[in-house]
Amino acid sequence: MHVVRFHTLDALSPWTGDWDRLAHAVPFRSWAWLSTWWRHYAVGTDPRRQPRLFVLGVFDHASHLVAIAPWYLQPTASQGCSLRFLGSGQVCSDYLTVLCERSREDEVAATLAEWLCHAGTARGNPSTPDECNRWDLFHCTGVDHQDPMVGTLLDHMAQHGCTVHRRPGPNCWRIELPTGWDEYLARLSSSHRRQLRRAERLFLHTGRAVFHSVQQHTQLADAQQILIDLHQRRRQQLHEPGCFSSKLFEAFHRDVMPQLLSAGQLQLHWLDFDGHPAAVEYHLVGGGVVYAYQCGIAPDLSKVSPGEVIHLLTVRNAIQSGYRAYDFLRGDEPYKAHWRACPRPSLDVRVVPPRTSAQLRLGVWRAGSRAKQWLKTGLRLVTSSHEERPSHPCPDSQPHPDRPETSDSAVVSKP
Repeated sequence: MHVVRFHTLDALSPWTGDWDRLAHAVPFRSWAWLSTWWRHYAVGTDPRRQPRLFVLGVFDHASHLVAIAPWYLQPTASQGCSLRFLGSGQVCSDYLTVLCERSREDEVAATLAEWLCHAGTARGNPSTPDECNRWDLFHCTGVDHQDPMVGTLLDHMAQHGCTVHRRPGPNCWRIELPTGWDEYLARLSSSHRRQLRRAERLFLHTGRAVFHSVQQHTQLADAQQILIDLHQRRRQQLHEPGCFSSKLFEAFHRDVMPQLLSAGQLQLHWLDFDGHPAAVEYHLVGGGVVYAYQCGIAPDLSKVSPGEVIHLLTVRNAIQSGYRAYDFLRGDEPYKAHWRACPRPSLDVRVVPPRTSAQLRLGVWRAGSRAKQWLKTGLRLVTSSHEERPSHPCPDSQPHPDRPETSDSAVVSKP
């Protein structure tokens, strides 16, 4: 096998069909999602800190593309050149991985590890003398704990002398769907079943609540505006800025949604209550899985629980459409377990090559991380010692999707 680095999206355009074949229908790994992300997020005001595309294609002896590593290099002041997955950061892409033909993970991982470790210890590459392939940190988030490709790659990189630091990331939460709605209802608590049946009687059977889904492109613009409006109103009620306060975030989703709709990987649902938008759900679909990416509800209608009603309808719709799973994605909000979703752990991984400068940076980061955890633990102890009675848990106690908490279970692999 041999590795080819792609520096531009144009150079990758002949391979977009292979890209989606290797993505195995996971929408966060698709060409549409990741290439659109790069077009919007590969920007910067400092030319010295401009991100550079670092997509690696792995070809076999017959020049057949068997794997794609969808990465980019981000120069930083504190970490050097950081190697990251496309789709990282603000958009919270989950289930990211190296795209690979099944059953070829080990040989692909061995090939990539050897190439990376050579590139990480030398300036430049003989085949591209004007381009620097050197990296100082490989940082990946949003990776499934049981992902075979990433796990195998990390093992091979450790064998080449790299230091691999693993720690738990935020959980994703998934419902493995049965074949029928009644079978699913039987899993829920009796109080939850009564609540859903009452919502059906009061709102759905009477026609007060009406469910809509985008079926064609002409409906998309209006549905997008409902999503933005309800999401922003809800977050602002909670004194938060909301995702769509970012113009980059909004532009990315307005661009990628039509592409996903054309590919059959978008579901955008909304619920009207007494003729007014009350709740909205933005889903990605693929491989028999519904991924519940984002939602919004009208704050003034919270007393009629529009979020509960639209969850009822979207889960039932997924079962009736033959999907095998409904995934709430990252974040440990209590409502996910209430719907009988089960946690799927993710990893936050840092890998550094066996160079003194890179190892020193990792040491500084680990010391800072331990100090933050020590301070946080100390503050919790001080706070709890002054409380006269237990208080309700603060919503902010849940780890932020992009800032998983440091854990004592972090694992470091060294040569």
